[in-house]
Amino acid sequence: MGVKSKLPAGPLLNKEVKNYLIDIDGTITDDIPNEEWEKMVSCLPYPDALETINRWYDQGHIICFFTSRTEDLKQLTIDWLDKHGFKYNSVLCGKPRGGNYHWIDNHLVKATRFKGKFTDMVKKEVVIEVFKD
Repeated sequence: MGVKSKLPAGPLLNKEVKNYLIDIDGTITDDIPNEEWEKMVSCLPYPDALETINRWYDQGHIICFFTSRTEDLKQLTIDWLDKHGFKYNSVLCGKPRGGNYHWIDNHLVKATRFKGKFTDMVKKEVVIEVFKD
């Protein structure tokens, strides 16, 4: 599968297109630490993750796997994604480990915590931290 569609030339996407950054370990497959990389080859994807992510891709959304796997595990990761039929645009390695992420960007960032099952997204009002005026 791999990179099939072109990424946008400009800095902004069409309003209907979402730019999904999706973690791998513990999100689309079992949580396997970098230190146990040999298990990454034989683990299986979560079926609901594969189905949902491929549907999003087919709908024209951008799929980027953003993982804490190190750069030396990138080809193993790409091979695994392709073997299991994931559709995606890119893979970024080197996401900081440890959780408790707080993303600061000049673009609007929406975050959804994975809690064990991929489903369609719904709108929900929540309290968030923002910069003081």
